[in-house]
Amino acid sequence: MNPNQIELSFSSRAENLSAARMVIASVGSQADLMLNDIEDLKVGVSEAVTNAIVHGYQNDPDGVVALMIQSDEDKIQIIVRDQGCGIADIELAMQPSFSSDPERMGLGFVFMKSFMDELTVDSQLNEGTTVTLVKYLQHPPSSH
Repeated sequence: MNPNQIELSFSSRAENLSAARMVIASVGSQADLMLNDIEDLKVGVSEAVTNAIVHGYQNDPDGVVALMIQSDEDKIQIIVRDQGCGIADIELAMQPSFSSDPERMGLGFVFMKSFMDELTVDSQLNEGTTVTLVKYLQHPPSSH
């Protein structure tokens, strides 16, 4: 069966974060996820979108954030893409408490890793960042 797919793009404004959270909550509820798993999805999306707005676009409201969600019987995959400044050192950016903004706690990627089953970050300087999050609907495939 082909996966269900939703694509949404919106201005890089903090007030659009609630729309992204509502869409992922809807997808999670359609997949019959428990409330805590839906909350995990909302946290993952919130952190990825917030990173795009705050770090990718440095709070410039004229940027565009793309949100793509694919769901099937096995998993929900979320892709958040921006065309902002990019990340110079992804490994460093993923360290707890690292932030390019001194006002922030630097836990976005830590939260994404802990609330989702998979996290992939691809970034090019001055071209943007793509964050891919995966939540398995059962248990992740065994790596043994």
